[in-house]
Amino acid sequence: MAKVSMINREKRRQALVDKYATKRAELKAIASNQALPMEERFKARLKLADLPRNSSATRLHNRCLVSGRPKAYYRKLKMSRIALRDYASRGEIPGMVKSSW
Repeated sequence: MAKVSMINREKRRQALVDKYATKRAELKAIASNQALPMEERFKARLKLADLPRNSSATRLHNRCLVSGRPKAYYRKLKMSRIALRDYASRGEIPGMVKSSW
C-alpha cells in the first residue's frame, strides 16, 4: 500500500489540473497562434508561467486505484500488476484464469 500522503498529493494535483485546464488551453492557443503579434503571444506565455506548476497535466502520475502503487500500472485496467494478480487469483476478474503449462 502506498503512503496516504502520496495518494492525497496526487489527488490535489488532479484537482488543480481540472481547475486550470480551460485557462491553460486558452493561453496555449494564444501563445502558439502565429497570426497574433509577438507581444501578445509573449504575454500569454508569461500568464501561463504564472499558473501553479501542479496545474500542468504532465506532472500527474498514474496510480493504482486499489493499492495506490505508482509503478507497473496498466492504463486499461487502472491498477497495478500486483493488484491485478490478486484479483485474478481470487476469481474476481471474469475470464481471467491463472495460467499453467
